[in-house]
Amino acid sequence: MSTPETKARAGEGLSPAEELTTAIAGFMGDFRQFTGDIQVKLQQQDERMTKLDRKTILAGAARPALSATAEVEAPHQKAFAAYLRSGDDDGLRGLEIDGKAMSTVVGSDGGFLVAPQTAERIKYVLNANASIRSIATVVNIESTSYDFLIDRGDVGAGWATETGAITETATGTLEKITIPLFELAAMPKASQRLLDDSAFDVDGWLAERIAEKFARSEAQAFVAGNGVDKPRGFNDYAKVANASWTWGNLGYIASGVAAAITNVDPIIDLIYALGAAYRAGATFVMNSKTAGALRKLKDADGRFLWSDGFAQGEPARLSGYPVLIAEDMQDIGAGTHPIAFGNFQSGYTIVERPDLRLLRDPFSAKPHVLFYASKRVGGAVTDFAAIKMLRVAVS
Repeated sequence: MSTPETKARAGEGLSPAEELTTAIAGFMGDFRQFTGDIQVKLQQQDERMTKLDRKTILAGAARPALSATAEVEAPHQKAFAAYLRSGDDDGLRGLEIDGKAMSTVVGSDGGFLVAPQTAERIKYVLNANASIRSIATVVNIESTSYDFLIDRGDVGAGWATETGAITETATGTLEKITIPLFELAAMPKASQRLLDDSAFDVDGWLAERIAEKFARSEAQAFVAGNGVDKPRGFNDYAKVANASWTWGNLGYIASGVAAAITNVDPIIDLIYALGAAYRAGATFVMNSKTAGALRKLKDADGRFLWSDGFAQGEPARLSGYPVLIAEDMQDIGAGTHPIAFGNFQSGYTIVERPDLRLLRDPFSAKPHVLFYASKRVGGAVTDFAAIKMLRVAVS
């Protein structure tokens, strides 16, 4: 009996049904071959993965059980932890000799540089804290002071004609401001027994204690520091009525009411006393007591000037501008300056050395161990036109 396959081989004509049967048979044959090839490749891949798993198991068996899954510590972090717990500084000094990790592990003025991980935790806390640092310009330097040049004058210009004489125009005025660095220090202590406990996170504890002290000290200095052995805060500069403002002073707007802020008018005047070029990035700065008083203010239509942030973590807003709560600002009272409004990115500059040094002292407070941490930081107003103050009337 002849089949479609035999007819095709013999060159005989095929009916449409026989042609379809032949095509299906050919397709099924090709599909079975394709399936077989896939199965062979999957089997080969499975064999390769099994070999890799065996190598991984053998490599892990060559290490102790605890270290098989432990993260590899940076050399400086491991050596620094040993120094904190026992005072063993051989590892840190070895890093300086090798020159592979950090060439300045041992400070020239004593102490050791804090481990990078710990320093980053402290830096994050300082930046996240309610401080002028979060809205000012922060510059890292390697010297003992920072010289800042500001052009506080406009270069003159005028219209010229083809035949007319051109007169000399005015030139700008360069102002040099020097910001010195001061030493900020903290000295937390812990018992040696606590340090010997391997479950105690000495790096985390130290970072929290240092950051807490540094944040409080910096926040106070950047607002009200007098510039003697500490940065000079913007509220320490001389203040004059904004109508007669001159460079070197901060202009202020009067509240209009003795020892109180009872209406929105001085707030609006304060906003527009600041130049238009600065208002786009401006922020209100005040303490919690002042914020509580301003939350009650309404405009002529009965609308509150104060509004909370649109999302969690966003600052509150006053007349559309963000508010920074700095507890070192003055309270509302006769003759005080409880509110600042300005572009602090332009108006206030913080300079600091990026390194944080630590010295371990096991002798001065036995049986406790003292940790003397220090860094160098400075701050000053660098653009007197960028910050305005609200002054509460005396009478």
